[in-house]
Amino acid sequence: MAYETIKTEVDGNVGILTLNRPDTLNAFTTKMRAEFRAAAAELEADPEVRCIVLTGEGRAFSAGADLKETAGLRDTTVERVLVEEYKPCILAITNSNKPWIAAVSGPASGIGAAFAQACDLMIMGEGAYIYMAFAAIALVPDGGNTWQMVRQLGYRRAFEAIIEGHKIPAAQAVEWGMSNKMVPDESLQQEARDWAARLAQAAPLSVRHVKKVLRAAMDQDLEATIDQESVRQNECIGSKDFAEGVSAFFEKRSPAFKGR
Repeated sequence: MAYETIKTEVDGNVGILTLNRPDTLNAFTTKMRAEFRAAAAELEADPEVRCIVLTGEGRAFSAGADLKETAGLRDTTVERVLVEEYKPCILAITNSNKPWIAAVSGPASGIGAAFAQACDLMIMGEGAYIYMAFAAIALVPDGGNTWQMVRQLGYRRAFEAIIEGHKIPAAQAVEWGMSNKMVPDESLQQEARDWAARLAQAAPLSVRHVKKVLRAAMDQDLEATIDQESVRQNECIGSKDFAEGVSAFFEKRSPAFKGR
């Protein structure tokens, strides 16, 4: 499907979803939100795609919401947009059966940071940064940014970063556990694709269940987590991929997982 504000590509078993409004630093508009949802659903439904890279065209990941459009909305409309338009985009990432990698160049600001933080993994160019720009314009973080920040940084550090509007550079984001890796800006896209290609070789059932268990574990106790692990383990151990993995181990070869 052709989009105006989004680009999609499938490279082997890797899907690439690119925010494509470089002249505005990939700021989100109504159209971009709608096209993001459609593109994410398209990649989710493609059986050949096992891992998805989310990135931005040009010199930014995303500067957040397009303030020219947002400034004309009334408060009740802003609430509707956040719940009915942004929320499904974020949940398309977190509820996906496939791993998402955020490849961040330049700023990931405002709700743009929420999209990056929603991904399962993050790789940043050395010049990239995460920026909670909300307090500077008398707003609060949205798109799940507060949920992400307090879990990753703890209350006090998250409060400071939000209220004081610190730009969190790539090196610090890695140190604080917000990003997995930092690489030279010029190699970011290739590094992200190579990483995604490696993940795409893993057993799809295992990857899907690990994602679901880890995300659920953040909000449940140990007992419930053990119970959920046992259910998902039972499903995995009865799969053809498990049999293939065991055979490959004893035959000293690389497994060929099919997701079944």
